[in-house]
Amino acid sequence: MAFTRKSADISLPEDPLHLYRMLAVTNRGPSAVWGHQQDVLRSWHQDKSEASDVAVELPTGAGKTLVGGLIAEFRRRTAQERVTYLCPTRQLAQQTAAAFDDYGIPNALLIDRVSSWNRADRARYEAAEAVAVSVYSHVFNSNPALDNANLLVLDDAHAAEGYVANPWRLTISRQDESAYLDVLSALEPALDPLVVPRLKRNDTDNAYWSYVFLASPIGIADRAGRLEEVIGSAINGGKLEEKRAKEARHVWKFLQGHVDRCLFYVAHRQIVMRPFIPPTAQHPAFSDPARRIYMSATLGAGGELERAFGRRKIERIPVPDGWEEQGTGRRFFIFPELATDLAADPDQLPSFVSSTIAEAGRSIVLTPDVRTSNSFIASMLPSNCPVLKADDVEDDLSAFTSKRSAALVLTNRYDGIDLPDGSCRLVILDGLPARGDLQERFLHESLGAVEVLQERIRARILQGSGRATRNTRDFAAVMVLGQALTSYLSGRDTQAAMHPEVHAELEFGWENSRGHDSTNMTENLRVFLQHGDEWAEVDGDIVRERQKYARSSAPSTRELQRSVKHEVDAWHAIWNHQWDWALTAVRSVLDKLQGERTPRRYAAFWNYLGFSITQRLAQQTSDQTYLVSSAEFFRNAQRMSTGTSWLSHLASPSDKATAPPAPQLDELDEAAMRSIGSQALGGSGSAFEETVSTIRTGLMGTEFRAYEAALVALGTLAGASESYGNEDDENPAAPDAVWLFNDARWVTWEAKSEAQPTGMVGPNDVRQAGSHLRTTESERGTSAPSDSVSLLMSPKPAVMPEARALAEEHLYLVGPEQVLDVFDRLLRAWRSARGRIISSLTATELAEIFQTEKALPSQWLPLLRKAPIRQQRD
Repeated sequence: MAFTRKSADISLPEDPLHLYRMLAVTNRGPSAVWGHQQDVLRSWHQDKSEASDVAVELPTGAGKTLVGGLIAEFRRRTAQERVTYLCPTRQLAQQTAAAFDDYGIPNALLIDRVSSWNRADRARYEAAEAVAVSVYSHVFNSNPALDNANLLVLDDAHAAEGYVANPWRLTISRQDESAYLDVLSALEPALDPLVVPRLKRNDTDNAYWSYVFLASPIGIADRAGRLEEVIGSAINGGKLEEKRAKEARHVWKFLQGHVDRCLFYVAHRQIVMRPFIPPTAQHPAFSDPARRIYMSATLGAGGELERAFGRRKIERIPVPDGWEEQGTGRRFFIFPELATDLAADPDQLPSFVSSTIAEAGRSIVLTPDVRTSNSFIASMLPSNCPVLKADDVEDDLSAFTSKRSAALVLTNRYDGIDLPDGSCRLVILDGLPARGDLQERFLHESLGAVEVLQERIRARILQGSGRATRNTRDFAAVMVLGQALTSYLSGRDTQAAMHPEVHAELEFGWENSRGHDSTNMTENLRVFLQHGDEWAEVDGDIVRERQKYARSSAPSTRELQRSVKHEVDAWHAIWNHQWDWALTAVRSVLDKLQGERTPRRYAAFWNYLGFSITQRLAQQTSDQTYLVSSAEFFRNAQRMSTGTSWLSHLASPSDKATAPPAPQLDELDEAAMRSIGSQALGGSGSAFEETVSTIRTGLMGTEFRAYEAALVALGTLAGASESYGNEDDENPAAPDAVWLFNDARWVTWEAKSEAQPTGMVGPNDVRQAGSHLRTTESERGTSAPSDSVSLLMSPKPAVMPEARALAEEHLYLVGPEQVLDVFDRLLRAWRSARGRIISSLTATELAEIFQTEKALPSQWLPLLRKAPIRQQRD
């Protein structure tokens, strides 16, 4: 008989673990669920199964596909739910479907164009007879093909921000010159008049080539109608290349009518229009399902996941206990730019990289942007090495793994490529992975709000470095290139925020790269790749070091996590034209960003949004009290963005017409003058002269204790509200002197007064001095103000090349004669001020005296910042 009949006795699983025991009877998967997988599944089933948004963290190699698959299949069987399991790429979707086949989980692979889908497979999903396995773009789309799921499982959620934002992100490329210039012209009232002509110039020598400007939201609101007309004409009037026009038309369906509620990021090569946080609450294909499960190898904290998906709160199931002490394979990090010979002669670096690639055979190269990728291909690869790109391996990695030698070069793609066992033994990370779309580049480079991207950057590094270590027996070398990435990974706080295994690997690689030449590095690399007894001896060192480390949270994590639900509320209100609600949410954001480690530059951005919203409300309501709030928001934005130029570049006609007048005295100078005034200008004449004599003697000598004491006293003369040192050397890592100018600026010192005035400053001194701001932040439990600096005082005239590679942007080299110059300026100003009637001097009048002697902080600080260590030369 050919009829299909249902069984009268279909038993349902009690929980996901019972489900797998049922599946394991006939499937091709593992015989049982691992202990840590069981912990996660129990935690979800017992505590989180009814939650609408739950994130599950399981590192690479921990079997998160099986965990996600069992949750999906359990809900499908027990609640007859339609379940969609989303992956970032077609390749990962195919791998997931194949894994589900092995596990015995019925699935329907729905990728590529919708018209090509197997209708029977789609029907099985619709009838809740199979889990749909697909890609993000089939849900996050203006016309989603999968829009009726009851449960969404979102794999590799840590890397999904770009896929989620795509439906609300419109890009006008410089390749479509006419469209780009039309939109740029429409944006002119919202941009600095000095910037626009430079953006219009089409030349590669343009100094503004890579800078990202934020157009004034006030100017955008004023020109919304004209902008909508110009953008619509560009999209539908044949001004875009056909593929780009097709993509733009889909996005325009979401953005049309919302121009005044988007941010416009403008760079020389493209213009991007998008809301800061995607309004996913108004996208039924994502928001209607009763539940969403976010699977990730690294979830982190600080609200990164909530911002990416536009959700107020996502509950978390953390890594199971004990997993922090386990690793997945072994990575050997090497830092060629720290090798003594390559640091001294960077022209030899391409030859070293090329020979290493040739010896390794197959290598995967991960870069943050097209420019870095093209530069690497042109200068670093062996001449006969085949080059493959993402499209070459999207459906089949054998195009790469079948070759004896090849380089797989990927741009901004740190996930989704699995190269286990002997597929690849060399991973190359070239450049800091912080150059995604223009919004990300604006946050990182223009605004300088690094803290809000820290989790994203670390996740990319962790995922990228692990592309070729996919199980406990895997091993691969990881070559780190680019000063920004080398410096970032050398930072102790960066390493401390990593998994303890990676922390130990990074520290081991750093120690075995600096102070050695490239020949030694090559020999070590060969020992590692042979992976024999000689390597086994040193591998134990990494394992022992791992036991000493515990992962710590990055600065500002707590504040950013507290603020994120209000950030989502603010953009939801903005998108719905509810400006009064948006203002309330912005105030809540700024309240939550205040704390032990306030992320000041990110707070500056939100203050600027508050300024824009209050200006808008003032125009709509004619309520002048909004203008008072507007001025406060704007001045806070100015104060918190000190040291960056993004706000000065907002000198658009729109902002100039609404911004309050600048304060008469710089915040830093005002803090110093108030502090100096409160000291009654140094007490009696004899006491003052004795103090300055002691300071001069200390600064002119070399004995370290006297010099450090003199620096502390000099900070008081300079107007620091607090100036202190490392008494009794109780903490070897602490700064020798710290000057705090309230919350306007911090200055930390590392003094090498006893060093000889010959030779070069070495890596240890640079690394120690560069960490002083973070040490001070930890001790005081608060974040350093924007544009705070670390100063390394040394009589040595130069910095070793390998030390320059470690230097952070806030670190400067200062000579003893520059310190004395500052002292003399301050002394002259103090003596002039002491000749006046002390009680009659206001902060402004005191500032006039100090300004005459060039003794204001805004005048002497540039003197100490003339020599950024990153830019030093032999």
